[in-house]
Amino acid sequence: MSSNPTIILSAFADEAANRKTAIEQMAVLAALGLNYYSPRFVDVTGAGEVKHVVDLSTDELAQLKDIQNEYGMKVTSIGSRLGKVKLLDQEDGSHNKYVPFEEYMAGEVQRTIEAAKALDAKLIRGFSFYHPKGDAPEPYVDQAAELIGKIADAFGEHGIAYGLEVEANLIGQNGRMLAALSERMNRDNLVCIYDGGNLSSQNMSPVECYDEYVAMRDHIGWIHIKDYCIDPNLEWKGYVDEERLKNFVPANIGDSGHEMILRDFRNHIPALEARMKKLGAAGVFLELEPHLKGGGQFGGFSGPDGIGVAVRALCSVLDYVNIDYKLRDMDDIKSARGF
Repeated sequence: MSSNPTIILSAFADEAANRKTAIEQMAVLAALGLNYYSPRFVDVTGAGEVKHVVDLSTDELAQLKDIQNEYGMKVTSIGSRLGKVKLLDQEDGSHNKYVPFEEYMAGEVQRTIEAAKALDAKLIRGFSFYHPKGDAPEPYVDQAAELIGKIADAFGEHGIAYGLEVEANLIGQNGRMLAALSERMNRDNLVCIYDGGNLSSQNMSPVECYDEYVAMRDHIGWIHIKDYCIDPNLEWKGYVDEERLKNFVPANIGDSGHEMILRDFRNHIPALEARMKKLGAAGVFLELEPHLKGGGQFGGFSGPDGIGVAVRALCSVLDYVNIDYKLRDMDDIKSARGF
């Protein structure tokens, strides 16, 4: 019997589907052996209308739940876009929008809670607000923490945990900034999400990505797996032009340092598993969001072939660093058929 720690594999389902239909998303991930997914953009009915999961009607959410049950899938987290709006109502040359906070709470936040409850999700992924473009993020930590804390509290009232993802251009743009936000808020139901590709796409080297991981390690709840090859010809200006992100690669060949990071992370999985189960999650998730055919501000795409490449690449790294995982096997098939 293996003494290795075990993680749960998951993926953003819309990355896997050419037409974003719910059936295609579930079929591809089930065929790859996954049992968990995060919903983001989906065509529930197959009529060609793609919606973000938080914009689905009550009937559409119920239909999506039926489809995921049919394919033996469960939700990891709601892939929300929360926090991808301006912190301040001021013009900064960006195309990011501002929404008054009370309106945001009553609208986007409430719809996200409803989607989580309808799909039995215990986790929600979100972000840390855009500070004015060109400014340093540090002066905005306290103001952002106040608003994010209120969002986390709203989720906590429903037994839901909030995961704050590291991403360029936001206040939580690196591990140090996310750790500062998390420490200011000090909420039991708030964790951070590490994403190496969101750091290497800021022209960080593997060692720098590892350093940012260490800075936020005590606050990590789960990890997104995305990797990126740095373009040495791209002049770094302190922000990411997200429409130009075209260098995403599988986790075993990029510049995010996944082998080094996961080798360290394996030592922290047992304690983290206990914490995440206390929050209602099934365990510690590594979630694929590979963007192998492109990515941008609100999502990305890999296709059914690309998501397969991404899953196999991640499994090769996990095998190398002695972290166990489980894919569907014949016992699962027999159990589903009632044998």
